[in-house]
Amino acid sequence: MTLLVHLTAAKNIRAVRRAGIRAAGHGQGGGAGVYCLPVLPSYQITYQWVRELRRGGQGTLVAVHFRVPDDEPVWVGHYNSAPVQLSCARAAALVAEQEDARRCELFVPRSIQAREIHRVRRVNQVTGWRYMPNAHGTPPCACPVCNPPGQYGAAKIRKVFGQP
Repeated sequence: MTLLVHLTAAKNIRAVRRAGIRAAGHGQGGGAGVYCLPVLPSYQITYQWVRELRRGGQGTLVAVHFRVPDDEPVWVGHYNSAPVQLSCARAAALVAEQEDARRCELFVPRSIQAREIHRVRRVNQVTGWRYMPNAHGTPPCACPVCNPPGQYGAAKIRKVFGQP
């Protein structure tokens, strides 16, 4: 059984413990499922998505650890590239052996039942990257998609980097 971790808002803890993790994400082919990562020896890589997900206004995030059978098919890849379908154990090994595993994600194409949940834990809220890995030192994108009107600091970024 492969141990995986899913990040969710702290307000969802009661519902997750009662009914499991709902298949809300849309993955390969438009099917619903759960985005997650394998639990790795590196805390930073395991919980790398915390800061980026917090940018979406989720508030405090918690980690839900759950187990999936090793032979269950999942999708794995970088978030902005085409994923491949592998067994869960092989996908976890693929992420673990990456030289730079930032931006990796697994997609389990089903809901996670409450009995599959191993534990729910708090995580450091400033772990991970914002915008993209290695973003430090690169100017932010000033387009209205990356910096929508009304977002904190968006007007200043558009003014400094040239977008109207």
